[in-house]
Amino acid sequence: MVIVDELRALNGPQRAAFVAALLGWALDAFDYFLLVFVLSAIAKDFHADIGAVNSAIFLTLIARPFGALVFGRLADRYGRRPILMLVVALYSVMALASAFSPTLMFLLVLRTLFGFAMGGVWGIGASLALETVPAKSRGLISGILQEGYPMGYLLAAIANLFLPAVGWRVLLALGVLPALLILYIQRSVQESPAWTYERTHAAPRRGLFHALKGHWGVLAYAVVLMTCFNFFSHGTQDLYLQFLQRQRHYPASIVTALTICLNVGAILGGVIFGPLSERIGRRRTIVLAALLSLPIIPLWAFSPSPWLLAAGAFLIQIAVQGAWAVVPAHLNELSPQGARGAFPGFAYQLGNLFAAVNVTIQTGFVKSHHGNYALALALVCGVVAVALSLVAWFGPEAKGKAFGEAAAKTSA
Repeated sequence: MVIVDELRALNGPQRAAFVAALLGWALDAFDYFLLVFVLSAIAKDFHADIGAVNSAIFLTLIARPFGALVFGRLADRYGRRPILMLVVALYSVMALASAFSPTLMFLLVLRTLFGFAMGGVWGIGASLALETVPAKSRGLISGILQEGYPMGYLLAAIANLFLPAVGWRVLLALGVLPALLILYIQRSVQESPAWTYERTHAAPRRGLFHALKGHWGVLAYAVVLMTCFNFFSHGTQDLYLQFLQRQRHYPASIVTALTICLNVGAILGGVIFGPLSERIGRRRTIVLAALLSLPIIPLWAFSPSPWLLAAGAFLIQIAVQGAWAVVPAHLNELSPQGARGAFPGFAYQLGNLFAAVNVTIQTGFVKSHHGNYALALALVCGVVAVALSLVAWFGPEAKGKAFGEAAAKTSA
């Protein structure tokens, strides 16, 4: 298999950087979704309104862009490897501390701090991996790396099966497990060669504003693109569980099974479309995957049986996460030298923050249409798929852009 052969062709340091970035993002998502699954249990335990508990998710989203900017700049100055270890340690500690929250307010503060640490993981991990692997492998590595998110979602869904037996505090305490990743990074992962070269041979150390000089338009474009991307993913995920529970009235076993189906499809989407972007380009791949979601919408949202809904969930997430598969490589290639630690993560997380209003929009639509979750899901998915396709098609692309020493040789 070509994909397996390409992964085997990576040398030890390249493979280690990829594994560290993938696990960092997957375990981060695992910690994030553990809370999503236990919101109702927390509300019951604290005798609080579910809306108040839901604010933990919103606070996490607010904090993520700030974490991406702060830790991204630290990674640009001090290296990807040590700052990745730092953010993994921080989000693991905050996740564990959440399990011992004595009050809802205490929990909300901890989840805000968790979001701040979480904001740094994706951008730093993506830069470490994509600066280390060969340029020809970026599409594949990007696709698999991005699917760390549904991998974490899948692990959290499986862990949630044990909620009735162990309770929400035990589940949140599992959030400390990612801390073990620090040992792997310390032992096996080397610093990004591109960062090392640029810090020792390239221009003197520059501030963020100086590094972004002449690139503000690209940053603005990246934020708009990532806003569309996050509407695409959140629009197909945020209310999906409520759709299954409240409109279809499915039991927990079927809801969990469908959640697993959609996450398996998401992972497959990354494996398919990431390598494809090396052949047809980043923009074309995004457009192709996004538009493929359109004919799947009726099967995904309006099917009469769980089996057909499972097929729809599987296929829609192949398309959604197939488009997402391009993002790590695309943003890193668009980033200016000296800002690859901060630029991708900040654009990603700022777009994520702007798209946080999605759940409010969809919930309002559901209330005004007599609880019709299916229609809300379908409309957002369809509109955003078209918008994302247009933004991607008319935007810039820098596929194969050289980093570090390779960039210096190219410009010489």
